[in-house]
Amino acid sequence: MLIWFLPLFLAILMIGTPVVFALLFAPGFMVWVTGNERDLSILYRNVYNGIDSFPLMALPFFMLAGEVMNRGGITTRLVEFSQAFMGHMRGGLAQVNILSSILFAGLSGSAVADTSALGSTLIPAMEKNGYTRKFAAAITAASSVIGPIIPPSGIMIIYAYVMGESVAALFMAGIVPGILVGIGLMVMVRLMADRYDLPKAERIVHKNQTIAPIEHWLSLILVRINFMGLLWAVFRLGSLFAGVAKPQGWMLVGTLAVLLVFAHFFFVWLRTVVSPDFRIVCKKGVVPLQTPIIILGGILVGVMTPTEASTVAVAYALLVSVFVLRSLTWADFFDVLQRSALASASVLLLVGAAVAFKTIVATSGAATTMADIILGLSENPLILLFLINILLFIVGMFLDAGPAIIILGPILGPIFVDIGVHPVHFAIIMSVNLTVGLATPPMGLVLFVASTVSREKVETIAWAILPFLAVEVVVIFLITFIPQISMTVPYLADFLGCSPDIGYMACISPGPPPN
Repeated sequence: MLIWFLPLFLAILMIGTPVVFALLFAPGFMVWVTGNERDLSILYRNVYNGIDSFPLMALPFFMLAGEVMNRGGITTRLVEFSQAFMGHMRGGLAQVNILSSILFAGLSGSAVADTSALGSTLIPAMEKNGYTRKFAAAITAASSVIGPIIPPSGIMIIYAYVMGESVAALFMAGIVPGILVGIGLMVMVRLMADRYDLPKAERIVHKNQTIAPIEHWLSLILVRINFMGLLWAVFRLGSLFAGVAKPQGWMLVGTLAVLLVFAHFFFVWLRTVVSPDFRIVCKKGVVPLQTPIIILGGILVGVMTPTEASTVAVAYALLVSVFVLRSLTWADFFDVLQRSALASASVLLLVGAAVAFKTIVATSGAATTMADIILGLSENPLILLFLINILLFIVGMFLDAGPAIIILGPILGPIFVDIGVHPVHFAIIMSVNLTVGLATPPMGLVLFVASTVSREKVETIAWAILPFLAVEVVVIFLITFIPQISMTVPYLADFLGCSPDIGYMACISPGPPPN
């Protein structure tokens, strides 16, 4: 009888009860009805236990870092940086919107923050440039789902916490799928540009720009170090496939020095082919864009855990906003703390309630029943993956990604690991699918945020977003049936924990475990 809490939960949710209360009331009521009062105390004790977690501390810190960056004027700099690169293309501001979402994803990891911050800047600009308001709101909502896919990602932190996976592995696995979503949306905009006569544009570079001396020198040094790091990554990738050993000692120092000198002379040459205003716009984007580099670099090198990286991101965001850009006052900072605290409290309370809900799922036998039903549909893993994508897409229409992951992850994850899907691969499938659900009618959260920002009806935006949703669905199926897309980066970074004697395909797609 206890298993009836699942239909009760859905019924309570459908009448408009907030998710956190539905998560606690439905199982609590059924436990009380069945006379298991002891389980009732365990249920509500798990609300606190579900929040009391060191890896989960990364969530509020990443939220705070994103809020500091946004209030510190970083959003405007990212938009100007994107306009300088993409503004000259047909449908240029729509392309700028997508590129800005890709860049902003590395700062906030939140689709809602992306829609709110970029939408308030770009939707009025696109409307002024000749785009319809519904199109501007639709592309803003569609591109905002890139935020939780490219690291740092809040929902991947939640998945890793619930399922006991490596946060670093999930972060690495999300890089290529997030970029692939962005490229797909850009291709769709380009295809729509001629058919729907989207406005022509020109490269937007504001004239007579200035930059503070400290920011000038910081950007000059950092961009050379970044390019040296990119060259080193390419060099190591080539030497890895060629079977050449990694340089050690003074050989390593000499190699890095040569790459740094090459990077310097490359940018000296580049100065001769671009305008001074274009150079300043790019320099203004360098310092803010170090945030994802610091986060991912620190995790890759192994000097920081994701939680420690989140605190470093907050410190860097404060340093840049207060002392370098001087765009954030201490009075603003207290408001930032308040907004971040409220957002973090709501998310963590949701996580705690969902963990308590998961406890009842485990004791009720619902997981076993669900596994029997799913495995009874087909013995072909590819068909099961197709069906589970449909299920997750429908769930994402009505339920936020965080609660959906906590509720369904422990039920579905072990099923697909048992049929041979790598746990990190399934994590990416589930995370990307539910993230796209944030922009899917009828209950997609970012649709409502985009509606608020643009003052356009949700129904109108929902029709306009359909071509972009189609692109994102195609990407979901690509990463589902081609595991190399998401698994290559964590494999090369050695975050999958595979034994050195097994091959690439055996690592990323292990197959069913032996009986």
